[in-house]
Amino acid sequence: MLKIGIIGAENSHCIRIATICNVDKSIPCRVVSVWGEKLEYAQKAASQCQIPEIVRDWRKMLGKVDGVMIDHRHAKFHAPVATFFVQNGVPCFVDKPFTFTLAEGKKLCALARKKGVPITSFSVKVFQKSFKDFAKAAGKLGKIAMVNSSGPCDIRSQYGGISFYGIHQVDPMIEMFGNQVETAELRQCGDNGVATLTYKGGPIITINCVKTGSQNFFCAVVGEKEVLGWPFGYDANPYLAGAKIFTTMFRTGKEPIPHERMLAPVAVLEALDKSLKLGKPVKVASVKMK
Repeated sequence: MLKIGIIGAENSHCIRIATICNVDKSIPCRVVSVWGEKLEYAQKAASQCQIPEIVRDWRKMLGKVDGVMIDHRHAKFHAPVATFFVQNGVPCFVDKPFTFTLAEGKKLCALARKKGVPITSFSVKVFQKSFKDFAKAAGKLGKIAMVNSSGPCDIRSQYGGISFYGIHQVDPMIEMFGNQVETAELRQCGDNGVATLTYKGGPIITINCVKTGSQNFFCAVVGEKEVLGWPFGYDANPYLAGAKIFTTMFRTGKEPIPHERMLAPVAVLEALDKSLKLGKPVKVASVKMK
């Protein structure tokens, strides 16, 4: 039986994934160890999800697990933890976003490649049936000129600003239109924010970052043929597909997502954060690996 450890119990994803593995037993994998930012978070996850061990030092998982899920709320903590495990040959699933900066993301990917250790990161939103149906419907509109996405996001979040939840809107756009976003701009409007992404030759994408107002995910697409409006739904268990993907990677050693694809939303989110501080559009850095 595949054994995994979860590092970061503050995020609700810890209990979601541990429930899939240990309670529902939906996949052949068990969460055997957990570490929390505060002991109370780890205790809650262990009690609710039948996790046999709580560690005070996440390094103590080494030698006990076949892979780790790194799940801090703030992405600034992801790279140091993932680096430790990759250095020691342990596969990693790094919850969204992969890293807080593109530079540390590239460094981590280069290390994983050098060590031959599989690593992956993603937003589960792109694996939902609702998103797949949306992408298929949008593909029938002809050349797409504009996209407007809306969903929950606090651009001043203590967990990294737009980086914390903005990925759930940025990542689907990259999935649809590719890694090479040219410019990014983020403006604050009261409690809310509006981001603009551009691609060479289109489309222009606007992203509503909603703190005050309806926080349902919604997207409108302007194509050459017609306009499509799409409210997003969720699978019965929205985390199951993602859990299957990263545990399969732990088992097979095969990475499901190219490194540059993982880095693309990090580059965009970093540019958006910089734009908010500078008050102007920012060129998005290249995600190409050397």
